[in-house]
Amino acid sequence: MIGFIKGKLDYLGSDHCILDNNGIGYRIFMPLGQLAVLKTGQEVKAFTYLSVREDALLLYGFLTRDYYSLFLQLISVSGIGPKVALGMLSAAKPDAFYLAVQSRDLTFLTKLPGIGKKTAERILLELKDKVGSIAVDGIEFADSAEVVSDDAMEALLSLGYTNSEILPVFKQIKARDTMQPEEIIRQALKLMAGRK
Repeated sequence: MIGFIKGKLDYLGSDHCILDNNGIGYRIFMPLGQLAVLKTGQEVKAFTYLSVREDALLLYGFLTRDYYSLFLQLISVSGIGPKVALGMLSAAKPDAFYLAVQSRDLTFLTKLPGIGKKTAERILLELKDKVGSIAVDGIEFADSAEVVSDDAMEALLSLGYTNSEILPVFKQIKARDTMQPEEIIRQALKLMAGRK
């Protein structure tokens, strides 16, 4: 109903802000990371979603379209409401979330607030086709089954690494298709050590 609101930031709370638009103050709930970059008195444009409940009309807002788009995708998943989706966006940036879905990283998803194993599995099931192929840091991710050695992947997972950590490193290893799993693991560990 309300696509965006543009106005002066009148008040900054712990989980919301109030935007003054022509003398009307709109209370807009936002992810914590986005609230942190705002300052009282500045001009702000927030892409908004109006949640209609029996007892309240609540506005959820985002400074960028990527957060707004992901929010809409999250609330389309059965069992995830606006409040839980906002909590997820406070804990994870869109590119990290999309990478987790693409790489089927249940560990990453279950660390998000309000997300248990069953909900994480539902997210993977319902969003896998919507996410498609994505690019993170200039690296294109296709279906992980095509691009990684299962043995090497399992070995690194058993060492405590997550899919989100392993896949970007695997993409950097040249001629991976012709290498033995042990060599892939050795190179992946070197690259991961270099990142820390």
